[in-house]
Amino acid sequence: MSLRLGDTAPNFEIDTTKGKIDFHEWIGDSWAFFFSHPADFTPVCTTEMGRTAQLHEEFAKRNVKSLGLSTDTVEEHEKWILDVNDTQNTDLQFPIVADAEHKIAELYGMIHPGESETAAVRTVFIIDPNKKIRLTMTYPMSCGRNFDEILRVIDALQLSDAKKIATPADWRPGDEVIIPPSISDEDAKDIFPQGWVEHRPYLRTVKI
Repeated sequence: MSLRLGDTAPNFEIDTTKGKIDFHEWIGDSWAFFFSHPADFTPVCTTEMGRTAQLHEEFAKRNVKSLGLSTDTVEEHEKWILDVNDTQNTDLQFPIVADAEHKIAELYGMIHPGESETAAVRTVFIIDPNKKIRLTMTYPMSCGRNFDEILRVIDALQLSDAKKIATPADWRPGDEVIIPPSISDEDAKDIFPQGWVEHRPYLRTVKI
C-alpha cells in the first residue's frame, strides 16, 4: 500500500506496551509521530527510542503523541525498554506497537524488500488531528533519525496551518516565512498588516 501526503492514515487496533489501542481514537485531537524500527535490542533503535523519550516535553508542547513500532512482541518490547532507559538515561513512557506478524508494517509500507523481507525500515509518519498524513520520511536501517528535523518540520506544519504561510529552506522558528503565491497582495494586506518584502512577485517574505 502506497500512502501519500494528504491521505487519511489507515486506522488499526493493536496491542502495545500500554495496552490495546485504536489508532485514530488514541490520536484524538493531537498530532502523532508514528515511527518504525527494524527490531528490538538493536543499537540504532535503542538510541532513537531513548531520544524520543528524552524529548517527551518537546513533543507535548506541540500537542504531539509518539508511537513506536517494532516487529516484535509486547513482552520483548518491555524487556527492551529496560535497556533503553538504562543506556539512554531516560524513562520511556510512550507506547510501542507489537507487530510480530508485520500487519501494521505492511499496512503502512514499512517493509522494503531491498533492505529486508522481515524488518521494518526507519519510517516516520507525521499525522495531524484530522488523521491526515502530513509528512513521511524513510531512513535506511543503518542511519539514525534527525530529531531536530522532526521537531522543526512539526513546527513548520503547525505554523503553516495557523498562519497561512510556507517556510523557506532551513527555516527555524523565528525566521522569516513566505507568503504563498495563492494569496494575492490585496488579501495579504489584511493577513499581514505588518507588511512584507517582495523579492519577486512570486517570492514575498514576512516576519510573523
